[in-house]
Amino acid sequence: MIANIVKPGNNTYGVLAYLFDKGRANEHTDQHIVASWDDFITDPGPWDSPGHKQRLGQLTWALDLRVKQAGDKAPEGHVWHCSIRAAPEDRILTDAGWATIAKRMVHATGIAPDGDPDGCRWVAVRHAEDHIHIVATKVRGDLRPARNWNDYHRAMAELTRIEKDFGLTQIPRGPEAAAGTPAAKRPTRAEQEKAKRLGHRTTAREQLRHTVRTALSHSKDLEEFFNLLADAGVQVETRTLPSGDLGGYKVALPDDGTPIWFSGSSLAADLSLPQIQQRLAATEAHTATAASPADQYRRNPWHQATAAAERIPHHLDHADDSAAQAHLTAFSEVLYALPAHAPVHLRAELHRAAVAFEHAAHTRARVDHQYARALRGALKAMRYQPADHTGLAMLLDAAILVVLAAQRRRALNRHDRQVAAARQTLTHLQAAYDQIAPSSLAVLAGRRPSNATVHRYARTLHEVLPSHSGQILTEAAWPALTAALAAAEAAGHNPATVLQQAAQQRSLSDAKSASEVLVWRIQRLGDRHAPGPGARAAQARSPRVPHLPSTARATATPPTSTPPPSHTHRTR
Repeated sequence: MIANIVKPGNNTYGVLAYLFDKGRANEHTDQHIVASWDDFITDPGPWDSPGHKQRLGQLTWALDLRVKQAGDKAPEGHVWHCSIRAAPEDRILTDAGWATIAKRMVHATGIAPDGDPDGCRWVAVRHAEDHIHIVATKVRGDLRPARNWNDYHRAMAELTRIEKDFGLTQIPRGPEAAAGTPAAKRPTRAEQEKAKRLGHRTTAREQLRHTVRTALSHSKDLEEFFNLLADAGVQVETRTLPSGDLGGYKVALPDDGTPIWFSGSSLAADLSLPQIQQRLAATEAHTATAASPADQYRRNPWHQATAAAERIPHHLDHADDSAAQAHLTAFSEVLYALPAHAPVHLRAELHRAAVAFEHAAHTRARVDHQYARALRGALKAMRYQPADHTGLAMLLDAAILVVLAAQRRRALNRHDRQVAAARQTLTHLQAAYDQIAPSSLAVLAGRRPSNATVHRYARTLHEVLPSHSGQILTEAAWPALTAALAAAEAAGHNPATVLQQAAQQRSLSDAKSASEVLVWRIQRLGDRHAPGPGARAAQARSPRVPHLPSTARATATPPTSTPPPSHTHRTR
């Protein structure tokens, strides 16, 4: 939660009139009191309700009563105004929840301590689902000034306790606050109005944020990052410190008039120069490691990215917040990069998925980018190897699982807005997958081996996956799976072994089509070097793993605000 204590004023009526008004752009809805010093105080109601102004005057008179009684002893700037906003990913609180929070805040700040009959008069107004405003007059019942010294720091300490007690997003406060990745900064009303005048669907801030994120997803170092921004038509200026080090950067869209500049941190906190440098440093470290002699051959980066993405659900289920957020941040970069690699007809859908997932992945947890070096390194390498439809389809298949896992993690923490954003991301990714996968599977099915080989693979399937084989043999992707097995066998792999390895990588129970999942995995496994005779002999001697669960198809149930089951369900 975020609290903002406004500079004191003297116009109690003016503050209340604003809170109960419709807002500058009709953003205030269902304005009403959720708590006050007096539970019987009259609620003025919405601005257009009958008798509103009369009731607003009565409320003002009641709040100002002690100020008038104190006369010359009343403090200058007697209005205390504090707004409290929930994090975007937090669940929508009830009026009773907000009332409790308001009472705890006036107690903690010294405005109206619990059990003090002379506490200041105050009222908490809610005019949006995600925040409240507390307005108080700083004269106590004994006509002395309020005891609200150091109120800001006391408010921050109380918010930390409130977040823990209510199970809300815990926002770092103090020196560690800059280490997280807060949500993107919202456009101002002036920016929104300018975008409307120019006929743009998004504001300059939003356009620049998207361009910066896209450039970052493709960059391996700062020089390339700034070059890509320039190539995209963005004006870039950098700031150099007296030491010669880079101190910051700012960007602007081409404009007929004077450019409007935005620093990276004003677009989003994770786009500040220090944050970008940390992410790029993790990429460089991975590149140096991958170039070691132990890396005897270079695999397809699309396969590498898919394999890394398939491991993310496990990390989200078992890792701490720092590691989990590192994987989500890197995955978000993948989504921003995909439109540049995709066919034209998929780009808009993938762009919408990237924007939606930015909200689903939002967090203020500290991030250690070293955890996601493998995915980010594969992402950078993807630039130099264009994807065919198969590579993109298999990555989208894994991406859907990542978003489902992120949705489950947010639902367990009751982050309703993030759950909704993840659900929106799934809609766009599923639409993109459904457009590209059939053509890739059809191409593979056209390479189906002979009937004798198909029968042999069917027997192998019964032996390796008896609980899934009946379903797989009836699925539309079975011909493509036989072609994938034939290609792997031609490359020197044992069909039974590669099929077993593919099934072991993740449960098939949450897949809409187990055969499609196996196709993409066997494609990646077949890309690896085949084991030598000695290794194959060792594999033949090793016992097989226990068979997987018998459920080959599950019905997807999107997580809600109540904690879902521990397993992940696939939407397709």
